[in-house]
Formats: sequence, C-alpha cells, structure tokens
Amino acid sequence: MAEEPAGRAPAIRPFLLTAGRVSGGNTGPPLPLETQVVSTSAGLAVLHSLTFEQHDIVAACRRPQSVAELAAGLRLHLNVVRVLAEDLCAAGHLAVHRPDAGTVQDISVLRRVIDGLRAVSDSGGT
Repeated sequence: MAEEPAGRAPAIRPFLLTAGRVSGGNTGPPLPLETQVVSTSAGLAVLHSLTFEQHDIVAACRRPQSVAELAAGLRLHLNVVRVLAEDLCAAGHLAVHRPDAGTVQDISVLRRVIDGLRAVSDSGGT
C-alpha cells in the first residue's frame, strides 16, 4: 500500500477551515476573483501567531496578487481563501483592493483571469 504524501491533509473539508461561513456573509457580495490582496506590516508582524492557512495567505501576499491566484497557488478552495481573506482584512493583516465596478464588467479582464488560472494549473504539474 502506498503511503500518503506529507503535507496538508486533502480530507479537510472547506467548511472546517471557515467554520461553515461563506464569503460575503453579512458584509455584502463575495470577494471577486480579481480582487487584489496584499499583506500589511501588522499582518507580517503577527505571522508566527496565525493559523496554518492564515499564515500561508499572509506570507504569500507579501506581493499583491488576486484572490484567484492565491487560491491556485496555495491549492486551497476559492471560497476558503475568500472567507479567510475577509477575516484577515477585518483583523488588519491584509489590505484588499476591490476592482473598479466598470472593470468587473469588462470581458477581457475575465479572459485574462481564466488564462492566468490555466497557466498556474499547467505549470503546477503533477
């Protein structure tokens, strides 16, 4: 029988990581895929005290990136990243830059996000 690879347990369900919460909850709509997130100095200062997933998100956001890129890069469910990013923003550990409403309606932006996700998944390999 083959051994399970070391690392994050794949059996952990997304609702366990978010305590059953969903993105947006009572704060409005979910974070759009193209929303840019970046660590704050306060977030980096408390990096050692964050939970595993929160730590990974804040550490990965030393450079700005979209929510979609972050989820793909960390191999976490998109909605988990959305919920945790909202929590981290509320705590002052992340700065969230929502896209301009006009940009959201631009199909070329969506096409670039899709192309970027494909590039990430293609380069991730197995």
